[in-house]
Amino acid sequence: MSELSVNHLLGIKYLTKEDIELIFKTANHFKEVINRPIKKVPSLRDITIANLFFENSTRTRLSFELAEKRLSADVVNFSAASSSVKKGETLIDTVNNILSMKVDMVVMRHPNPGAGIFLSRHVKASIINAGDGAHEHPTQALLDSYSIKERLGEVKGKKVVIVGDILHSRVALSNIFALKLQGAEVKVCGPKTLLPKHIESLGVGVETDLRKALEWCDVANMLRVQNERMDISYFPSTREYAQQFQLNKKILESLNKEIVIMHPGPINRGVEITSDVADAENAIILDQVQNGVAVRMAVIYLLASKINH
Repeated sequence: MSELSVNHLLGIKYLTKEDIELIFKTANHFKEVINRPIKKVPSLRDITIANLFFENSTRTRLSFELAEKRLSADVVNFSAASSSVKKGETLIDTVNNILSMKVDMVVMRHPNPGAGIFLSRHVKASIINAGDGAHEHPTQALLDSYSIKERLGEVKGKKVVIVGDILHSRVALSNIFALKLQGAEVKVCGPKTLLPKHIESLGVGVETDLRKALEWCDVANMLRVQNERMDISYFPSTREYAQQFQLNKKILESLNKEIVIMHPGPINRGVEITSDVADAENAIILDQVQNGVAVRMAVIYLLASKINH
């Protein structure tokens, strides 16, 4: 059994193509497990994992927690909103206090870009980045690629457009790294104000016309507008945004082909995507959620196998 080239999952940019292949192969195995009547395996009975969420999260946190429990790990949940961090305790002190309780792995979401990297240099535990600011969200990108591979057979050579608020999206950045690494073609599409200035330097195309982007792609990954990360207004109104960049039945039916539709959630129905499209046959949004558990199980399992007890 080969192993990952890294001891932490801090971002897609630290992974190799072989790492991604190994994660997907392992996820295939765990996908079988979670579809059995007994959904648990005893793989990580001696591993303790702390989930540290310094930012609100429902789906990612639940997905990680479920993945950990399916692997029979001991799980400690820590919500920063009600913690000593509010009283001014530093990140390292908080984590070291948790690690002194003999925790092997930390899954962390943090509002500051690079928080996971910083932590990995200062504590003796395996770190999984569950989202750091507008920087990266590696497990989301992995489950997105895994879902594309499952639906279309492979990622290589596929044309994927990421639509919406690229500027504030850690999902977009991680997806670009993961898709490019696997040989997909990537374009981003959205209002000019929501596209980072030098995004082309990552080897992606830029399209500001949604229709043209959809005619080009095999897969459209629709992102929500991240109002919580905006301190100024990037477009006149939600209504105007929806008029130009909403994926709806009318525009889909006018294409001369079927495309795969994705969304990392949470969905703002009626803004970036309409309900009938989100719930359509060619939307794999719920597959992404199910695959998220299998992919996170794979990541946790592979990193845990590198921990020396």
